[in-house]
This record gives sequence, C-alpha cells and structure tokens, in this order.
Amino acid sequence: MNIKPEEITRIIQKQIESYQTRLEMVSTGTVIQVGDGIARVYGMDKCMYAELVEFESGVFGMALNLEPDNVGVVIFGDDTAIKEGETVRCTGRIMEVPVGNEMIGRIIDPLGQPLDGKGPVKATKHRLLEDRAMGVVDRQPVKEPLLTGWKAIDSMIPIGRGQRELIIGDRGTGKTAIAIDTILNQKGTGVICIYVGIGQKQSSIARVHKVLEDAGAMAYTIVVSASAADPAPLQYIAPYAGTAIGEEIRDNGGHALVIYDDLSKHAFAYRQLSLLLRRPPGREAYPGDIFNLHSRLLERSAKLSDKLGGGSLTSLPIIETQAGDVSAYIPTNVISITDGQIYLVGNLFYSGVRPAIDVGISVSRVGGKAQFKAMRQVAGKLRMDLAQYRELAAFAQFGSDLDKTAKAQITRGERMVEILKQDEHEPMPFEKQILIIASGSYGLLDDVPVAQLRVFEKELGKYMERSHPEILSGIRDKKEITEENKKALTAAVEEFKKQRI
Repeated sequence: MNIKPEEITRIIQKQIESYQTRLEMVSTGTVIQVGDGIARVYGMDKCMYAELVEFESGVFGMALNLEPDNVGVVIFGDDTAIKEGETVRCTGRIMEVPVGNEMIGRIIDPLGQPLDGKGPVKATKHRLLEDRAMGVVDRQPVKEPLLTGWKAIDSMIPIGRGQRELIIGDRGTGKTAIAIDTILNQKGTGVICIYVGIGQKQSSIARVHKVLEDAGAMAYTIVVSASAADPAPLQYIAPYAGTAIGEEIRDNGGHALVIYDDLSKHAFAYRQLSLLLRRPPGREAYPGDIFNLHSRLLERSAKLSDKLGGGSLTSLPIIETQAGDVSAYIPTNVISITDGQIYLVGNLFYSGVRPAIDVGISVSRVGGKAQFKAMRQVAGKLRMDLAQYRELAAFAQFGSDLDKTAKAQITRGERMVEILKQDEHEPMPFEKQILIIASGSYGLLDDVPVAQLRVFEKELGKYMERSHPEILSGIRDKKEITEENKKALTAAVEEFKKQRI
C-alpha cells in the first residue's frame, strides 16, 4: 500500500491541531514522622481540614491538624506500611461517604467499604462526612411518634421522629437491647434504621446483625461497623458516616433512625487521636472541643419543615456510665445536648425489672407531643402513680399500718410495675400496649395475682385477637379510646377473667 507524503502531512497537522496541554496542580508533602495511627507531613500547604490524602504506599488518611509547618494526618489502615520520607498527595476531596438506597441491608465500614462479603456497594451518590446542621427555620417541632415497642418507654418516656433521646446506664443493663428492639418495631413503618457500632467487640456487632437478620429487619437496616479491632480514626468518623447516610434519607422526605452504640467509646477514640496529635488536654485528658464533637453530630438530627419534605432523622445515642455516675464529664455533656434520657439501673435489672428504667431520672423533653391520644389517655397518670407507689412501698417496709387508700395504691402499683416488664426482642404492637396499660389503669387487674400477670397479659392479647378484634383495630385506626371503646374493652377484659377462672 502506497502512502502519499501529503496524507502523512495532513494526519500530523490534524494531530497537532487537536493536541491540548493540560496542567494538573497537585499539592504534595513528605512524611516526617509516623506511628500510632498518626502521620506528620511536611508541605501540603494547600491541604484543607478533613481532606482525604493518599500516601505513596496506597493507604489513605484524613487531615485533622493544620499547623504552620506540618499537617497532622490520621491514618485509615495499617500505619506500618508507611515510611518516613514517603510522598503524600492531596486528593482535593473532603471526606465523604456513599449514600442512597443501595446501602440498605448491607454491613459497611465508616468509609463505605462492604464487610458482609456481598460484593461492592453500588451507591452512585456521596455526601460529606460532616455537614452543617439545619437551621431553626428549616425545622418543625417533634410531634410524630416513633414507637419503640417497649411499654415502659412508649407510655412514660415517648420518642418522636426527629428527637434525640439518650440511652444511658452501666455496662450490661440492656441499653443495646432497647435500641435493637426499637429497630425491630419499625417493620412496616417506612423508617430506615442505621446501627453504628463504635468500639464494640466484633462478636457483639455480629450478634446484633444476626438478631436483625433473623427478624427480617435487615431489609430496612444499614449496619456501620467500627469495631474495637479497627483503628481509632475509623471509630472517630463512624457516627458521622451513619448520620450522613441518615441525612440523605431525611432530605428526600423519608424517615431515618440512627443508633450510636456507643458515644463513650467515640469520645475515647477522639481523645486518643487528640493526645497523639499533641492537642492540649483538658478535663479527664479530653481535648477542649469534646463537647462540640458530640453537639455538632447530634444537632444534625431533626424533623424538617413541610416545605423541605417533612423528613426526619431520629437519634438514639448510647452512653455507658461507670458505677451509675451520670455526673461524669461525657454523660453530662451528652445529657445537655439531647432531648431527654432513658436511664437504666443495674439494681432494677438484676432484680428482674426489665427494661430496668429509673422512672425518676428518665425523661422525654418532648413529652405527650410525641404520643398518640390513646396513650396519653391511659398513661397520663402512670409516672405519678409509680412514683407514689415506690414511696409507699418504702414506707410499708417498716411494718407501719396503712390505710385503705394506701393499700389500694400499693396493690395498683405492684401490678403496673409487673405489666411494664417485657422480654427483649419482643416489641409489642401499639394497640396491645394500650390494652394492657388501660386494663391496669382502670383497675381491672387489681384482683389478678401479681405472679400470674405476665401469663395473663399474653392470654388476654390472644383472646382479644380471637374474640374482639374490632376493639384492637378501633384503637389502632383511631389512635384514641372513645367512651364506646372504653366500655367494650372493660366488658371484654371482665368476660375473659370469668372464662379464665
């Protein structure tokens, strides 16, 4: 084949005309010190706070300290692969996490990498790890209930969509059980749940996953895992990653629930990073911005205004106390940030009162606004009745003679305490909660022996489903107890008691 010289000239000329020079500026630096998950990098004068940086060995990190002569980088991965003198490159990307419906049903690490062996996460959208909280104008008051399935909580310490309710107590008092059962109770409600495990044993996170999987709850749940075996930087960013995933759901008009298990270990991880970065220590060796750490996280939970779609992000942060000391530094910080707390006590837990909620110190600052009318009707005096019962029960221990009214109060109180007990992983539907609490409040259980109440409750529920389903469906649909419903419920319970005898 003969190629003419003019053809070669034309091709070269065309290539020259289409040639474009593209100059790419990349800020780089050199590792001057590395160890304990922290690298100090000289150079990178264009580096931004929370920017993702890449080491020559392929490991990634995040810029956390921007000093005049060096940048403090926290390392996501094995720091033994990084050597002094190694080149570090700025990526120009602030830390972000994949978000979207593709995340549902997956177990991921805080960087969005899969941990469940089901292949890569096919999310196409990303959000910044840290984002600014919504302003006052963009929010609306918390008024829509988020039912937990726990009688004691839904009746006395109600949680609403968009609320931040702290679960606090010593180790082994059932904090995680309350959070997990709240996830189980969201089945069919349209609420997407995000469980963030921070500094937990891998076996504990695996156990949580199994409970959710067996109950079919992974169909609407995302698990973000930063276990005790993971580096402190991953534990530090884990709750922010979970919140970013929840914000995407909220901003699209959906409802999300995020559980931080637990923020005590999150504070430990941040203290470790801060001390290694040579930040000045304060009280209990925590850095000065430890309050801001949790406030900027929890303030992102909100119920959005109708103009913005009315979506919500609800938070259930968990804090572990030492020997019941709620006045320690981190517990008091988080109590002051949240909209109430559920305080669990070891003494109650070990005496068989489960959930082991101390009604005196537990509170929901949203109150009855986050309850359906039916629950307000039957549980309005419940907290006060229980408090009076505890006072009288303590007084009766001294063997004093009690009048008829005091004895009646003790009889009622004993039964109310018993019916509020509940086994874990058995969340109760709203209408059945109303049924048993109303029966107690109306005095219909005063003649039932306390030891038989748990069995009585289960049998009553089955009887109502079988013989009087219209009463349960009326409560479920109308969300209130009409005078007609009250009479029918009373008659049905009395009828059941006669049959049972």
